[in-house]
Amino acid sequence: MLDTNYDNDKLTVFLSGEIDHNRAVGLRTAIDGRLTALRPSVLELDFSRVSFMDSSGIGLIMGRYRSIGLMGGELRVTNVPDNLSRIIALSGVNTLGVMK
Repeated sequence: MLDTNYDNDKLTVFLSGEIDHNRAVGLRTAIDGRLTALRPSVLELDFSRVSFMDSSGIGLIMGRYRSIGLMGGELRVTNVPDNLSRIIALSGVNTLGVMK
């Protein structure tokens, strides 16, 4: 079950637990389904409840960046725990201007 909130044309997705390859597949499908149905102007990925993430999490971010961009929208990555900040910085995601 994906925990989300849709308000004022912003879809917030509250990610939680561990994001690895197997989990990322299901998350991508669920998020993309909501994007297609709602077509928000802002997609916010809230990482406050994520305890672990590997490169699949980076792929999740990058894929949603592309998807929302094709819709003319904006991606925001928020509340990233300190233990995940390093992997995000090393990936270059922080250079996209999506970190809030």
